[in-house]
Amino acid sequence: MSARPRTNDGSEANTAQRAGKDGGAGAHGRPQRPPNRPWRTEGLPPGARGGPPKEPVNWWRVAAQAVAIYAIAFGILTLLDRPGDVATIAYSEFVKQVDAGNVTEVFARGESIQGTLKEPRPTPAAEQQRTRPFEAPQKPTYRRFSTERPVFARDDLLASLERTGTNVRATPVVQERGVLTNLLMSAAPILLWIVFYRWLLKRQQGGLGMFGMGGKKKPVDPESVRVTFDDVAGIDEVKAEITEIVDYLRAPEKYQVIGARPPRGVLLTGAPGTGKTLLARATAGEAQVPFFSASASEFIEMIVGVGASRVRELFQVAREAAPAIIFIDEIDTIGRARGATLIGGHDEREQTLNQILTEMDGFSGAEGVIVLAATNRPDVLDPALLRPGRFDRNIVIHPPDQVGRREILSVHTRKVRLAADVDLEQVARATPGMTGADLANLVNEAALLAVRRGRSEVNAADLADALEKVQLGTARNVVIPAEERRRTAYHEAGHALLGMLQPGADPVRKVSIIPRGRALGVTLATPQEDRYGYDATYLRGRMIGALGGITAEELVLGVVSTGAESDLQTCTAIARSMVGRWGMSERIGPVSVLPPEGDPRLLGVSEGVLDVVAAEVRKLVDECHKDATSLLTQNRARLDAIAQSLLEHETLDEAAAYAAAGIPHAVPGVAHAAAAGAASAQPAI
Repeated sequence: MSARPRTNDGSEANTAQRAGKDGGAGAHGRPQRPPNRPWRTEGLPPGARGGPPKEPVNWWRVAAQAVAIYAIAFGILTLLDRPGDVATIAYSEFVKQVDAGNVTEVFARGESIQGTLKEPRPTPAAEQQRTRPFEAPQKPTYRRFSTERPVFARDDLLASLERTGTNVRATPVVQERGVLTNLLMSAAPILLWIVFYRWLLKRQQGGLGMFGMGGKKKPVDPESVRVTFDDVAGIDEVKAEITEIVDYLRAPEKYQVIGARPPRGVLLTGAPGTGKTLLARATAGEAQVPFFSASASEFIEMIVGVGASRVRELFQVAREAAPAIIFIDEIDTIGRARGATLIGGHDEREQTLNQILTEMDGFSGAEGVIVLAATNRPDVLDPALLRPGRFDRNIVIHPPDQVGRREILSVHTRKVRLAADVDLEQVARATPGMTGADLANLVNEAALLAVRRGRSEVNAADLADALEKVQLGTARNVVIPAEERRRTAYHEAGHALLGMLQPGADPVRKVSIIPRGRALGVTLATPQEDRYGYDATYLRGRMIGALGGITAEELVLGVVSTGAESDLQTCTAIARSMVGRWGMSERIGPVSVLPPEGDPRLLGVSEGVLDVVAAEVRKLVDECHKDATSLLTQNRARLDAIAQSLLEHETLDEAAAYAAAGIPHAVPGVAHAAAAGAASAQPAI
């Protein structure tokens, strides 16, 4: 496969760095997330909660609810305590049933007697129903009864009960708790109500929302250290624009006197890892104002209306804490152009976007609230979001140049112990195209590698090996057959030799046949200095170099392997861009007919034009393949020498590679440092 260094072709230049997930320079802490809200806060004054003030508790209402619950519970217990279906009968009736052997069990306390009949008997009220037909009907029979024993009643009752086999119990048939017990038991629902109320309150504060949707967010470190422009490097061209916002937040009076207002919104655009999040945090830290940040995706929930409600609350909180900054990361998640989907205009995403537009329209300029947003896809944003009056300013953050990379490395190595042989200038020169996130990862990998090697400092070798690992992957310990190893050696030798022979080509930094990641071998080539534009001669040279691997296999071994797949993809991509996008074809002319993404036919490009593009691409690739074959044929001895040296040593640095080819080369001071990006490799199958 063949891959070249990251280029800065107009959309990539200098950069700011970010920490955390944005890879910036020196983020020392995370913002604190307020309870029950998807955004994080930092820089709030002591005692501020990061949310709208809570309504005072209506204690009269709470007391009324408690009294009502207590009364209901006491009433229910009292009703349950009543005898219910126990019939009150005369003592003579009771004696009659005892003599008849119809009593199965009795209980007596003093003169009161309770019992149960074997067979139900008509109640006294039912007996009287015949003479009182207009009264409400009573239950016709009873089994459980109660009666009172007169003092003059006979004393042989126990003998009669024993004779008829009646069970004399020690406990009452109907258990009565009494008023005091009912009063105490009525307090249990009150306690359950208090427990439920506290659980519901904590659930709301935890951000679970209705039915638990939204999930409780991961806890964040409450101790967050604010960052300033001292923690951000490589953004000199951006600071001039952002300093105006900082100055307004610090002293808005001088702007209001003249009638000027700050931009309501500032859109930060740039490739991932260039430092958009850190720049926003640094702006708030430099202005010393509260900072509210959230990812746009955190506003969206399954329930329609939740996102819009959260947006309203966020802007309300920011207005109360003003002057303040609101930062919405990855705004393209909810800010995509409306009408681009088949769902319609009533889905949750569009409602949230509409609420953001409404809130930003509500700014008069006197609130002291500025909205910052970040995205790496500004082309998909809704035009209503980008118009002046909402996002008035668009700041593009580019990857850093060599000077910016040097400053970024200085920030990231503040807390890293470096050995005396480490030259950050050389590391910056060897890492063109790397963003702040890449450089932060590089420094961390070097520190981890130094620890594994038992060192107390990070030296130059650790940085070089870490750079190789970051760009190429970890070396694999696999046994490669001799024939496969020889083919890989010639494949990489072809890439390296053509890179050395092409006029103006990037110097070859390293050649290796050690398997790394998916690649069986790799050739690294990077420019001496940052480049921002390329002409047709240079691009043709890159295509010839990319075809060096497959050409060497054809020339020496007479076969073509699948290891050339990535090389062909790279070569074809360059040719298509030269013909269809950059106006480097005579037949197509200075016309862009191939969009960066999507089907060109949707833009009105005809099939005939696409056929011409395909023919021109094929012609350009064939010409480069012929040039590669010619160069390798003329320099076959050098090709064999590089391949033999690779089979011997497996890895050749810049000086060793040029020496093996017999080509003089003034090696700069970055020997052995793996370069960022530009590599041609033969992938594993």
